[in-house]
Amino acid sequence: MLNVVVINGGRGAAAIIPALLKQQGLNVTSVVNAYDDGKSTGEIRRFFGMLGPSDIRKVQELMLPENDPDYGANLHLFRYRYPVGVARADVMKELEEFGSGISDFVAGVRFESQKVSNALRYFVREFLSGLEVSEKARCERFDFSDCSVMNCIYAGAFLAMDRNIETATRYIDRLFKLKGTVLPTSIEDKKLVALRENGEMLYSEAEIVELRSNVLIERIYLLDASLNPDFFETLSLEEKRYYLARNHSFVAVSQGVKHALQHADIIIYSAGTQHSSLYPTYLSTGLASTIADNKSALKIFITNIGADYETPTYKASDYLAGAFRYLGLSDKRSYTMQELFDAVLVNKTHLKADDTYVVFDEESFRDLPVRYLVDTFESTADLGKHDGPKVVQTVLGLYDGALDFC
Repeated sequence: MLNVVVINGGRGAAAIIPALLKQQGLNVTSVVNAYDDGKSTGEIRRFFGMLGPSDIRKVQELMLPENDPDYGANLHLFRYRYPVGVARADVMKELEEFGSGISDFVAGVRFESQKVSNALRYFVREFLSGLEVSEKARCERFDFSDCSVMNCIYAGAFLAMDRNIETATRYIDRLFKLKGTVLPTSIEDKKLVALRENGEMLYSEAEIVELRSNVLIERIYLLDASLNPDFFETLSLEEKRYYLARNHSFVAVSQGVKHALQHADIIIYSAGTQHSSLYPTYLSTGLASTIADNKSALKIFITNIGADYETPTYKASDYLAGAFRYLGLSDKRSYTMQELFDAVLVNKTHLKADDTYVVFDEESFRDLPVRYLVDTFESTADLGKHDGPKVVQTVLGLYDGALDFC
């Protein structure tokens, strides 16, 4: 049994993880951070003082077993969002009736498994109890518009598991008998912010994702509390840099993630949005050192196929350089690139018309002390996305020695 650890965001490994799970003899673990604060996840974080479960939920959805009699109901539950503008009274009535056992339905589905139903009822009751107190304390109402019902269930599990997001994640993993494991990078509730090179602040993960600009992000930071823009914008650029550097939280990687990396045979750095999904994970103290100290694992970095709004000008080598930079910022230890990466997979195709592709800057790679493999990694069925089976076969071929690098 090979242990494969994938460091990814919520959607960045949507092609790779299912392809890994289809392989026999692989124990797959996904490592994902939980700093998302947009939409209903932001509401959950504000009212419950917890990390955001959305990216964890998205990856767990990929791992639901298709042979489970409740697969259809489980998949619906993981994907269901209350409609935009939904009446609060309707949501509360449904949740209260399900939690109390009056109704067998939540999000319009019922479950054959009594164990799943009982656990979900318990978490819904915990969510409602916590919400009642939090709404009174905050003197405001929770907004259920476009809210993921699984986010609510995760909030209940978080409260039931003594406010430990990793324990809650592991319980839900076992409850739904997932085909792989998802672990949050850390259990510490921090706020993600970013500073652009022109001095513009991005005050949340949602702003990093949504506010489009050709001005590159200078650096991301993890803070104990959200900043007040009204006050922070009065600072000069140098004062902003000083404050952020002095207040950046060095978040420890979770023990579960550390254990998974120590025992990994293959470590995959997935493609994805860099500043919002991947760099925050790389910043976790203990992540880079654990990867570097695992001398026997094959460490594969996958570059993006298409450019995104966070990294509009990045060439292929920039993705590797950015990862190396943020892994190096995680602690005071100095790493060589070879300690963290064995090889880079770069796509060479441009199959989607009128789309911006990441350029393979071959000369830059010749100067890097890391091997690389350039091939057709783009899916012909889903243009602009990775061909999961092709990537996985390549990674396994490199591990077995059946393939070679440039």
